Amino acid sequence: MDNKIIDKLNNIEKLLLEQQTLQKQVLNFNEACKYLELSQSHLYKLTSTCNIPHYKPNGKKIYFNRTELDQWLLRNKSESQDEIEQLAANFLINKGSIKL
Repeated sequence: MDNKIIDKLNNIEKLLLEQQTLQKQVLNFNEACKYLELSQSHLYKLTSTCNIPHYKPNGKKIYFNRTELDQWLLRNKSESQDEIEQLAANFLINKGSIKL
């Protein structure tokens, strides 16, 4: 019985820590790794090649703006088939190839 209680308390603690991270606007390196679900080495590579927005206020520690990370995650959107067809139809209409 005691192990079940300890496991449940550990799960609650983990969830609270995750919620705390989601409330923060500025994340440190380890928090960003968890938030992005990336390994430390991969995130270091992204920062060293300037492929992800980050901040180094004192030249050493790396910080991230959570909103910018969200925007970075949502880049390079793949359009759905319906969106592609609508874009094609709009293009043809605007070009004058199709008269309605």
